[in-house]
Amino acid sequence: MSLDRLAPAIFVLLWSTGWVVAKYAAIHSEPFTFLAVRYAFSGLAFLGLCVAMRAAWPGKAVAFRAVYSGVFLHGFYLGGLWWAIANGVPAGVSGIIAALQPLLTAMAAPLLIGERLQGTQRAGLVLGFLGIAIAISPKLLDPATADLGHAAVPLAINLIAMCSVTYGTLYQKKHLQTGNLLPIATLQYVGALIITLPLMLSFERMHFDGSAQAIAALIWSVLGLSMGGVGLLLYLIRRGQVSRAASLIYLMPPTVALEAFVAFGEPLTLPLILGTIVVVTGVYLTNRPPRVVPLREQLQ
Repeated sequence: MSLDRLAPAIFVLLWSTGWVVAKYAAIHSEPFTFLAVRYAFSGLAFLGLCVAMRAAWPGKAVAFRAVYSGVFLHGFYLGGLWWAIANGVPAGVSGIIAALQPLLTAMAAPLLIGERLQGTQRAGLVLGFLGIAIAISPKLLDPATADLGHAAVPLAINLIAMCSVTYGTLYQKKHLQTGNLLPIATLQYVGALIITLPLMLSFERMHFDGSAQAIAALIWSVLGLSMGGVGLLLYLIRRGQVSRAASLIYLMPPTVALEAFVAFGEPLTLPLILGTIVVVTGVYLTNRPPRVVPLREQLQ
């Protein structure tokens, strides 16, 4: 099987583990501190690959665009998301906000990059969002999530983070379609550090306890998420429609729930199972190749 067929499934499996990693990392480190260390090691790892593979580095214009895209794809996105969850945004509500990204991408793509979806693809995006709502509805109805007044600022930051990754994804598609992805990924982590280091120095005590769990979470964050997951995301954006790549985000909450069931014994609810079926249907419709109209039909 080609990488084009395997990449979406591998991306979902890798990216979904980020929620599990975040659960462990929050116990052992402050969010900006952990992310700054992760970005630094990820950038160095990609730099090592560039040197080993003798990758051609882009010119100044493309290099600037790579750094700029990293500010939004990594810096503002993960920084805002981790900070919001650490400051009171419930996981269920954060899941709904995360599920807005494919819809935001589909709505912004025609304006920013001229990408338009067919009717079945638009229907798939809506189905994906409905499936997420069904899957996490028990969490939204939990009394613990009823009063969100105390989390108004974290909620706003969470929403800004989603807008940030949406913009970063579209910018990547429009301005970074050529050039070796390894140097581009390296420079994107430079952009992420430009945002995250000042936040760490300004608002945190730079706590990282160095425990085995913290080190394991960091290693997987660098190798599995930053190199594997992000590398595949950049590949998917370059190879196909950006709205199709973004629609894979819909699969994250159900996949995380399955992983939590295996790893922690958390129950699988009926809404989760039904919502997952709807989500998979929606992602299939969004990613199904468009029908090629024969020339004879076009001329009729």
